Amino acid sequence: MSTSTQEHRNAAPNSLKFAVLTVSDTRNLETDKSGQLIVQRMEDAKHQLHKRIVVPDEPSQISEQVRAFAAVERLDVLLLTGGTGISPRDQTPEAVIPLLDIEIPGFGETFRVLSYEEIGPATMLSRAFAGRIGQVLVFCLPGSSNAVKLAMDKLLVPELPHLVHHSRG
Repeated sequence: MSTSTQEHRNAAPNSLKFAVLTVSDTRNLETDKSGQLIVQRMEDAKHQLHKRIVVPDEPSQISEQVRAFAAVERLDVLLLTGGTGISPRDQTPEAVIPLLDIEIPGFGETFRVLSYEEIGPATMLSRAFAGRIGQVLVFCLPGSSNAVKLAMDKLLVPELPHLVHHSRG
């Protein structure tokens, strides 16, 4: 690892403020294992939950809630789970991508490489992606608990403070 990368990690915030948005027609807060897993992993890393909600697979409701979270003062990260596949009801990318100031293609690319190691070519069904709205980083993950665990453990928990450091400029 380069010296500058390590310096940036050392300067990164220790505790982040995050929100979780689950996109699902069938889950609620009690049955949403993926959202619960995100909260658990983030809180285990000493990050602070702002709010967690579930919305149906309706683009207008998804984008409305993403806009509301992006307007929360000092929110660092918004983590979405669900709606990133290719079924007709999976419309998270269509609802969120137009809201992004910038995209972070490396997240989706890296997630799919890691996912391929676990599930093989079925990983091409994933449209997981990330970007930024203002200073809020937005990560859109599949609804599968295994996919969420992979993203949280291998990518997000280890790297989010560093990403937030860069996002803040």
